[in-house]
This record gives sequence, C-alpha cells and structure tokens, in this order.
Amino acid sequence: MRTFTLILFAISVMSGQTSKDVAALNAKIDSVVSAHSGKYAIAFKDLGSTMCLYRNEHESFHAASTMKTPVMIEVFTQAALKKLSLQDSVSITNSFKSIIDGSEYSLSFTDDSDDGIYHQIGEKATINHLLFKMITVSSNLATNILIERVGPENVMKTMRGMNLKDIQVLRGVEDSKAFDAGKNNTTTAYDLAVIFEAIARKTIISKEACNSMLDILKAQEFNDMIPAKLPKEVIVAHKTGSITNVQHDSGIIYLPDGRSYILVVLSKELHSNADGIACIADVSKIFYDYLVK
Repeated sequence: MRTFTLILFAISVMSGQTSKDVAALNAKIDSVVSAHSGKYAIAFKDLGSTMCLYRNEHESFHAASTMKTPVMIEVFTQAALKKLSLQDSVSITNSFKSIIDGSEYSLSFTDDSDDGIYHQIGEKATINHLLFKMITVSSNLATNILIERVGPENVMKTMRGMNLKDIQVLRGVEDSKAFDAGKNNTTTAYDLAVIFEAIARKTIISKEACNSMLDILKAQEFNDMIPAKLPKEVIVAHKTGSITNVQHDSGIIYLPDGRSYILVVLSKELHSNADGIACIADVSKIFYDYLVK
C-alpha cells in the first residue's frame, strides 16, 4: 500500500480554529489517504476565511475529464466576445483531426460516458446543449466538437490569462497519435482550484457567465466522490475526471448556512479506480465535518 507523501503543505487557521484542530485535520487526512493506493493532490480553500490547505498541489496529473472545465470557460469567453453564440447550431459529427499530423480519428460510443449524443450524428445541436452534455455526463463527443470550434490554443491562451502556468489543454479526447507522442492534457490541483474560485467569486468573463457555468456544474450527474458522503442539502458544483487508475473530482461546495469552499482532489497510480473514488469521498467528508463541527 502506498503511503501519502507530503510535498508542500500550507494552512492558515481561520477564526475559532486552534493548532490542535489543524493537527487533527491533518491526521485524519493522512489516515484516510494512507489507507488507499495511489498518489494524491489536494487543494482546499474556504471562501469565507483565510483557511486553505494544499498538498502536492503543483504536481502534474493527467487531466482526464477535468480539462472540460477550461473548455467550458473558453466557450463562454468567446460568447462574451461575440465570436459565437450559445444558441448557435453546430453539426454533430464524429470525425476529428489529430494534433500530430491532421489525420482523422473518431470516438467509440462504448468508451464514452454518454452514448446518447451518438444517436444524433448527422443532426444539429446548440452549443449550449453540447456544453451541458460535456459537463454533466462528461460527453467526449460533445467535448471534441466544442474543442474544434473554439481551438485548444485559445483555451490555453485564456488559462494563461488567468495566470495558470501548469494546466495544459492540448487536444481533444482519444487522439491516440497525440497520446503516443506524449501530448496529453494535464492539470494540477492548484490550477483547478484557482479556476473554481474564479467561477465561485464570479470574477471571470461576467457575473452572468459565471452563473450559467455554475448552473451547469451543479447539474453534474456523477456524484460518487465529493458529494457522496455529504448531506443532501449540500450543493456541489463540480467536474469529475476518470481514466484507468486515475480518478479526480473538483468543484465548489455550498453549505446550507451560506458558506462555501473549494475542494480539488486528484489521484494517480491507483490499484483500482474504485479505490480512488472511495478515498476522494472520504477526504471530502473530512473537510465537511471540519467546517461544520
């Protein structure tokens, strides 16, 4: 079993919390993570205080489907610039070009978390519909259509404009030639936390755009990690990610009393994805219990 290695840890204690409380929090996190396989990164920030906790937050992880949140931001950015409209209709196709040599490739519905959109190939759908599918059911087909529309280079430009130096959105999903060449979408817990804080505080694009993104994120259908062990009245606006032996969840947690916080938990080198799912759910519950006690 792999123990959890602390690379970087920073925490400032919010009002009412003692060093003993913080030590107990860390002990609980260590206990949970050390009981699971793999390597983890955590970024936590209470949006109503100065409290934050980071572990391995600048270490690079395969982004899996967490890269779909930056793509969503770029779509809303281009909508604000009038380069597109969310109500624009686009053709649903299953033919994409590799970033390596421009050769065509397609996706298999059996490898996609959402096969419904494949029945619409040859038809048209609005960008807004594709956005919703990309986030809520993590549709790879919707993602690739949107990436080709907005351009991965523009996603990266927007991320760098947010002063995010590590996140990489280079290509669409299942570009095997790019994968073989080591051209992968990557992220860090820190960069994802910055993204979600900007959406939560409504400091990017516009207040209206952030509200729309939050509505989509709150409709997430994969809720077996951050929300899994939280009370039903807790609202989570989040985006998950998963590939073989990699499991992520990232988002904003809204408590019934009006408080909110950011939590990003990334994992890799898992013995099984189920192990990562269980660990992330347990870590999420630890932070929730810490804040509401």
